[in-house]
Amino acid sequence: MHLRLIAVGDRQPGWVDEAFSSYVARFPANWKFRLDSIPTGQRGQRKAAASAVAEESGKMLQRLDRSDFVVALDEGGRQLSSDDLALRLQRWQTGGRDLAFLIGGPDGLGPDCLGRADFCWSLSRVTLPHGLARILLVEQLYRAWSINQNHPYHRC
Repeated sequence: MHLRLIAVGDRQPGWVDEAFSSYVARFPANWKFRLDSIPTGQRGQRKAAASAVAEESGKMLQRLDRSDFVVALDEGGRQLSSDDLALRLQRWQTGGRDLAFLIGGPDGLGPDCLGRADFCWSLSRVTLPHGLARILLVEQLYRAWSINQNHPYHRC
């Protein structure tokens, strides 16, 4: 099974890259994890945020395969406990489809991305900086894997 994170934002602070890489290095080899970064669309007085979101969404959708199981990270999504995520991850893995997680830019995911999603997940009710959302995603995926493997990480 392949897991991909398709995320808007191609430059992150060093502490984000370090923490992100630390968790990804712990992933099982059979996950074949990959990060696809999408450049943040131009915003400003001459270009509306909606136009940038549409541009970002189009680029994200181009990276998806038709058979991917898509999980959109969105504030309006469903909140899960770590145990709930572990159960879902187990089901997704046995479903035989590759997993693609989507994290939008400063203005979130466009309606086309949300419409393509098989599941919408909210990491928290609070607004998170983009880099922190990336870290929280990979930490929770690792935690879910550790729960399913009865690994001691979850009990720390």
